[in-house]
Order: sequence, then C-alpha cells, then structure tokens
Amino acid sequence: MSWFSRVHSALAWGAVCVFALAAAPATQKPPTTRQDNFKEVLHGVEIVDPYRWLEDQESPETRQWIETQNQYTQSLLGSLPVRAKVRERLTELMRVDLSRAPTEYKEDIYFLNKKRAEDDLWTVYLRRGLRGQDEVLLDPHTLSEDHTTDVDVLDVSPDGKLMAYGIRRGGEDEVEMRVLDVMTRKELPERFPRFLYRGVVFKPDKSGFYYNLQDRKKGIRAYYHALGTDPAKDVEVFGEGYGPDKWLGAQEISDDGRWLLFVVTHGWARQEVYLQDLKSGGPIRPVVNDLDAHFSPSFAGNRLVLMTDWQASNKRILLVDPENPGRDQWKEVVPAGSDAILGYALIGGKIFVHYLHDVASQIRIFTPDGKPAGELPVPGLGSVSGPWGRWEGKQAFFDFQSYTTPRSTFRYDLETGKAELWGRDEVPFQPEGFETKQVWYTSKDGTRVPMFLVHKKGLKPDGKTPTLLYGYGGFRVSQRPSFSSQVAWWIEQGGVYALANLRGGSELGEDWHRAGMLEKKQNVFDDFLAAAEWLIANGYTNPSKLAIQGGSNGGLLVGAALTQRPDLFQAVLCQFPDLDMLGYYRFKNNNPPALLEYGDASKPEHFKFLQAYSPYHKVKPGVKYPAVLLTTGDADTRVPPLQARKMTARLQTSTASDRPVLLRYDTKAGHAGGRPLGKLIDDLSLEMAFLAWQLGMEEWTASSTILRPGCQKSQP
Repeated sequence: MSWFSRVHSALAWGAVCVFALAAAPATQKPPTTRQDNFKEVLHGVEIVDPYRWLEDQESPETRQWIETQNQYTQSLLGSLPVRAKVRERLTELMRVDLSRAPTEYKEDIYFLNKKRAEDDLWTVYLRRGLRGQDEVLLDPHTLSEDHTTDVDVLDVSPDGKLMAYGIRRGGEDEVEMRVLDVMTRKELPERFPRFLYRGVVFKPDKSGFYYNLQDRKKGIRAYYHALGTDPAKDVEVFGEGYGPDKWLGAQEISDDGRWLLFVVTHGWARQEVYLQDLKSGGPIRPVVNDLDAHFSPSFAGNRLVLMTDWQASNKRILLVDPENPGRDQWKEVVPAGSDAILGYALIGGKIFVHYLHDVASQIRIFTPDGKPAGELPVPGLGSVSGPWGRWEGKQAFFDFQSYTTPRSTFRYDLETGKAELWGRDEVPFQPEGFETKQVWYTSKDGTRVPMFLVHKKGLKPDGKTPTLLYGYGGFRVSQRPSFSSQVAWWIEQGGVYALANLRGGSELGEDWHRAGMLEKKQNVFDDFLAAAEWLIANGYTNPSKLAIQGGSNGGLLVGAALTQRPDLFQAVLCQFPDLDMLGYYRFKNNNPPALLEYGDASKPEHFKFLQAYSPYHKVKPGVKYPAVLLTTGDADTRVPPLQARKMTARLQTSTASDRPVLLRYDTKAGHAGGRPLGKLIDDLSLEMAFLAWQLGMEEWTASSTILRPGCQKSQP
C-alpha cells in the first residue's frame, strides 16, 4: 500500500430532519438490448453468452447502449423527492474539515493529508516541526477543472527531502510518476509515463530509487533508477521468471542502506522473501521461498522482522538476522494467541502488534525480545489505523473510528505512555442515540460467523425495520468498524445496518481466509445468506425490507446472493463487481493475481466450481429478481466494467418482477476513485434514494424522529 493510500480510507458514508417520500415514480420498461448469443465450448460444456458484444467497450453500439442505460436510470431515480433531502444531509456530513495522521521523517519533517470543507480532493501538506505551520505541497485541484485528476504519494526519502508521486487521471490504477524536490518544490527532470507502478523505495542517500512496474501480460518487474539519468535506460533487477499472476518487487531498504528487501506474493495465498546486500553488491538470496504461508517483513534497525501464519493461523512474529537468515536461526518473539494478528509497526525500538479481538482493534506493545511493554490506549470498541512512526522515534500516531464515532487522530508519547487527541473529523453527528452490538450466527455448514448490528438505542425488533446488510468475504480483507456518512444517514432514519464478517476475510485468522477461496467460495455466499436469514428470523426485518450491498469482490458476493436467493431481498447495490467468473480469465484488465483467489475457468478443475456459482451465468428467465442498481465506470482498470454491463442486460431481459434493474455508469470514474466529493455525494444520494424507494420507506420515515444540530426535537 502506498503512503497516500493508507490515509485514503473509504470516504465516510450520511441524517435529515423528519421527511416523507412522495409517491415513487411508475416503473418504466428498460431499454431493449440486442442479443448475439455467442457460443463457445469450455471443457466439453457449451456456454452461450447473449451479450458478448457488450464486452467491446469502445464500439459505437456499446457507447450508445451506455448512454441509453444512464438515461433510463436517471429517468427513474433523478426525480425521486427524497434524493434532495439525502443529498442535503450527506453534504452536511461530508463537507467538513478532514485530516489524517501525519507521517514523520528525519529532521522533524512531517507529511499529512487534509481536506477542507470546500475541497473535492485530498491535499498533501508539509509541516516543519511537530507544531509547525502546514504548507501546501501537492494540491490536486489544480490538475483538472472537474477535479477528476488526483495524486498518489508513492514514497518519500527517509529524510523527507524527495518525493515520488503519481498523477492519477479518473479512477484508473495507472499513474504518471514524477519526482519532487520537497524543499524547493521543483520537480526533477525525470518523467515516468502512465503505467501501473506497484511501489517505490528510495535509497537513504537519495542517489536513486527502486520501483516496481507492472505489465499486465508479462507481470511485475523491479527496476533501479539513478537520479539524473534517463528512465528509459533503467535496469531490471528482480522479477524474471515470474508471471502476471504474482505480485512482487522491492519493498524496503534498511535504515543504514545496506539491505534491500524483495517480496513475491502468490495471489493472496503465500509469500516469498528475499534479501540483497547492497554494501557488498552480492546476489539476491532467499530468506523463505518454499513454505505455503504468508510472510510480512520489515526492518527494525539491522534486524528483519517477519509476521507469518506459518504454523500459526492467527499469525506470530519472528526475528531474523540478515547476516544469517537460515530458518534454524529464526527466533519467535511474539507467539500466536487466541486473537488474530492483523499487522504490526516498528516504532521507538518497540514492536506494536495489532490484534483483532472479536473483530475490534487492540494494540499490544513488545520489546524486540518479546517482552510485554504495555498497550496502546485505544478509545473504545472500534478500528485503529496505524500506528505510524519511526524505529528511532519517540512518538507514534494512530487514527481511531467506529460505526458511530468519526475518525480521530491521536499522538502517543512512548516515554510517558500517554495518548493525546491530535485532531478529529468535525462531523455533525450525534453518536449518543445509537448503539453497536455484535452477534454470532450459524452458517449452512454449522460455522459460527460474527456480525455487527448498528441502530438507534432501544430498537425493538418488529420484523419491519428497513435493513442494509453489507459484506465482502475475500482476499484476506478484514471488515472492521468504521464511520460512514451513508451508514450514519441510514441509522438516523431508524434503519438497521448489518455487517457480516464472512469467511474469505482474515478477521479470524488465515484458516478463515482459506475457508472462503477457490473451491470453498460458496462458503462466503452461504455465510451471507445465513446472515440475512438470521436478521429475518430474529425479527429485525423481512425480505420486503431487506437490502444488500457489496463492491468489487463484494459485488460478486451480492451478485451470487441475488441469483441464488432472489426471494430473500428487496433491493441490491452491486458496485464495480466481478460477475462473469467463466470469462474472467480472458478479460484484458482482469487483475491476474485474483485468479489465484477466485480460480481460473481455463483449468478444468476450476471450471467446475466457478460454473456452479458464476452470477452472470446463473441468471434465469422468468425469475422474480430484486431491484438492482449496478455501478461501474470506464476507468476501472482492475475489475472489468464489461461484467456490470452484461449483467445489467441479462437481468433486465430475464426478470419477471416489476422491480427495476438499473445501471449507473460513470465515463470517468473507476476502481481507484476519480470522483470529486460533490460527485460522490450525488452518487451516494442516488443510491440511498433508490433504497428508500424500493424498501417503501415513505410511511416509516414520516414517523421517524431524527435529531441533528439545528433541529428542534419533535413532540410526541
């Protein structure tokens, strides 16, 4: 993850004074989509694809189809009376001053991200001294009139004097790389073209840097660039022999500049670690490359720290001497425990270990030899981002948030062991009226799964409460409590927000992840369906009041859920989704490492289980499907948008219900963003208006008392 990405958490999602929805507009018939019924045979099975022609994103017919679909969506959702009220409240919640924890460098230099209430994008600031004034360093607002061009800080030299950053146009993953002299604000003459840069590592002496460049066909290769030379002549230093399904590259250089660290990641399944002695100019040699496990390395001075799930599903932490990295010399300093380890940080000569206790953050501190050295004072039940700091520093910064607590930044003093509030997002939201609780339910195969429920205090389940169920379930992603303006709006209306911690994530360790990948992916869908059934059985809601939401891999999740149990849901938000799992392997921008998580339909052994659930292929004519709003965009170079296009057409043609199937297609946005804040608020208000319409919230919202700053309390 890049420096800038860690401070780009998902934008907080939305409340309003009492309002009622006007009558929903009559459902119009969707546009008619031509069928070409393309036929192919995979492993002896004939596959008929009625909308193969929609895979051609640039064809005039596809472009016209996209325009027609957007017009249809706008005709149904654009005039919903509730949308203006939702937009008004989301604007109040999101047009606020925001900041993130600073990153400290040598010589008392700090970098931080801030977004003022009037800003559409995050701006990078420089601060000289802990209490110094913030100076604008990179302002992306100047790069495009419509604010769809952003910046991504890729790395900063250890002394904070040089910065490599990317210019991202729209929501593409690709960026144009530049190098900035931080002190003079002048860019170095080198220009690196638009490409997929997967990490940059400066040498401590600033003579050059290593960078990882991804070619979608060849794979990722690590290169070295000496400052002042032509980038076209940069030499490949690592990656030969690895294919496009591997993530790899230079990751870190030790503080003394001697050791260079390389990591190879096989999808989300296992990792290899290599070292090179830059002082002697020796060969790259393996630390570990023969174990089916994950290894997350980093330097603590002249020692190498490894976090691993090798022989420990909940992870443990090892210490390795780079001079003698043989496995028989590895030393365990933090053993595995009952709680899963999410990550670690090396700050002030200590090891800060991030545990998930019932999916909430706990940060325990250890000395390098493994002795307990206290805990980070976390404010409550929620999620910590960080901590961040220097191995030789005396302070750490971390962010904290929960479902009902907007993000706050704290500074921790290693000498006193105390944390002080450093800054907070001044969101006009009153958390006192809401509560979060965790329940455990039983999935289809008997597995117990945790789920968070967020709603007004004192809610008495009556089986009629509009409920939004969210899930992800994949790629070792831990879904932890976080503040969202969209969720805030939802619970302010009296709704229930539910988040299920499905298998496929790493909330309960690596075994939890592996139980939801490849041939076991159906477990994820079963967990999600069981969550919906639990909410209904326990009187929170009913199918006519239940909506589901998921994006990317979560889009696959809700796509599978709506095709496997269309009777269970009233409405679906399916965002930037993977849906055609039989065609995924051949798509141009298909994120090849994901094939190691999903499976590859070109392989007979994978085809069988992918065919069993591929949502696009499970759509059947005559089935009464829920209302569906699919979202994607041209600039999504990670999840091919053709999948949402084809799924929209197939659902529109097949459904026997009177509920709409809609597509919101952005010609500039993609997986990595590309939407200024104003556009994001518009899009979120559209989604919430869609749910309010489909869940019949008119009478319910009219009787709901909603308080916010500036509102008078309604009398009973």
